[in-house]
Amino acid sequence: MKLATAIVSLLSAASVAADGTTHIRRSRRLNQDSSCLEITALGVLGGPVTDMGLAQSSTLITYGTVNDNCTSGVKLLFDIGRGAVTNLSKKWNFGTKDIDAIFITHIHSDHVNDLSIFLQNLWHFNGNPVDIVCAQDALVTASDGSSRTMSCQQLIEHIDDPFTASGEIAQRKAENPARNPEGPSGLANTILFPPAEEPELVWESGDVQVKAIRTNHVGGSAAYRVDTPAGSVVISGDASNDNGDPIARPYSTSDQVELLANGTDVLVHAVIHPTALQSAPGEPGLPAAIYNRQSTAEDVGAMAQRLGAAGLILTHQIPTVGSNRFQNPLNKNDYRKIIADAGGYTGKILVATDMDSVRIPKNQS
Repeated sequence: MKLATAIVSLLSAASVAADGTTHIRRSRRLNQDSSCLEITALGVLGGPVTDMGLAQSSTLITYGTVNDNCTSGVKLLFDIGRGAVTNLSKKWNFGTKDIDAIFITHIHSDHVNDLSIFLQNLWHFNGNPVDIVCAQDALVTASDGSSRTMSCQQLIEHIDDPFTASGEIAQRKAENPARNPEGPSGLANTILFPPAEEPELVWESGDVQVKAIRTNHVGGSAAYRVDTPAGSVVISGDASNDNGDPIARPYSTSDQVELLANGTDVLVHAVIHPTALQSAPGEPGLPAAIYNRQSTAEDVGAMAQRLGAAGLILTHQIPTVGSNRFQNPLNKNDYRKIIADAGGYTGKILVATDMDSVRIPKNQS
């Protein structure tokens, strides 16, 4: 596949409702001369919190042509935190039946809370199975010798359990026998991959390829890269450096993400601001152990500059712009300044809020 070489510029575009969106089969190839790629931040809230009325982590990527607002090819979701499904409906009035695949970076609740809502909606309205791509089970041994398994597969297999126990699934089946007899989880076509140190192809449809790589955050974490003829984008998840010691490591960002993002047009990256670090126990902010498993704003900017990425989208912001969660609220310029001045990044920066969009190429809007 030949990647676009055009320089990308970021355009913040308001979502526009459009009736009658047609779901296109995944095997379709598009006219590459008129193709475009759009990245929409469905949710930018960082962590399992409620703040500013924002949705939790989720990024929508659509690929299509200029004439159909980049929507006639594929529609991919990367993470699906609380509020993602509601915000999905704000973008061209998309519904769950429109999504071709969901990719999970890791199974923290703020990245998967709406997966149950998505599958229930798909099931209620007799949708077809959807691909859900995530890492194989990861056995993790803690410092105290205890072990646990981080399992995307188990999350999906048991996602109906509360509603089965409550009797709702049986009631819904009785009122509409056409619904999948396995319940909402029966509509999950789960695709598992072993996270690797090198980029690996995990999903493909026509002109679109998605690759993954192992990252450090929790067991089974991964980052993803989407390649299309219109351009490429990398979604970091909550990746950080394998070395958790902020003194011993050269930077907080992930070497694996940097490898995956080589030559990418746009980098979508989680970010933490220095003001989020707790100065002492009991003070506002995050403890050092949690802070140090995130990527700092300065280091994200430096990595984007090393990569030569034309665009950087900041999501999963800790703290969120405008939030008084830790100290005085930050504004977008606070993030931009540290990315550009301390990080040295000279490309285009979008400090995203819910529903902000970027299109590649920029002149196809």
